[in-house]
Amino acid sequence: MNECLLCGQVFIPRFSFVRTFSIEINDERLCLQCLKKFERLGKDRCPFCDKNMEKVEICSDCRFWQKIYGNNLMKNHSIYRYNRQFHDLMVSYKRYGDYCLHRVLEELSSEHLKNLNFDYYVPIPTSPDHQQKRQFDTITAIYEKIVPLSFFLKKREHTGAQGEKNKQERLATPQGFIVDANQLSEKDISETSILLLDDIYTNGRTLYHARDKLLEIFPNAKIESFAICR
Repeated sequence: MNECLLCGQVFIPRFSFVRTFSIEINDERLCLQCLKKFERLGKDRCPFCDKNMEKVEICSDCRFWQKIYGNNLMKNHSIYRYNRQFHDLMVSYKRYGDYCLHRVLEELSSEHLKNLNFDYYVPIPTSPDHQQKRQFDTITAIYEKIVPLSFFLKKREHTGAQGEKNKQERLATPQGFIVDANQLSEKDISETSILLLDDIYTNGRTLYHARDKLLEIFPNAKIESFAICR
């Protein structure tokens, strides 16, 4: 019997043949009623960012990036739509620093993320001032038990949270990442593949900035992104 981290209800973990014969401990923290409130993306999506569309076509955000990057658009992988349930979860997790909720986000993303095979998994870093305020890195906490993380990026201080800006302010945000040279190795990285990890894909500004910075060090790398919701 487990206790749901969102509603407090005690529930029986969902049966899975794989989990039954797995050495991993069943650690579900979402009851079925709460899980159903998270809306999965439909089949008709933007082919680049996974935004839900009425038909398969490039969304307005990716058309904007097309003006800047031409055909070199980044593929993003997402699972859920940003609905009220996800909004409330992220407010509690990021604004109020409820650390235990990283286990909910881990559960929502784990199965899908494990099917994406890359050489490196790079989390979008939290700014130093926000990390000091919360006392934890919100993105690292979600993904560190799912995939091996490589901390190639750092965020400059006083860059401001994207969630506090409107769309135009987000798009106008200057480059806020730097490469942490201490994390780089002598290994041949010319043809490597990298998956950037974030929680929410809003319009792509943060992830494209991160890709731009990594391409300075990994010019021939295949770089894609993963965000739990779009």
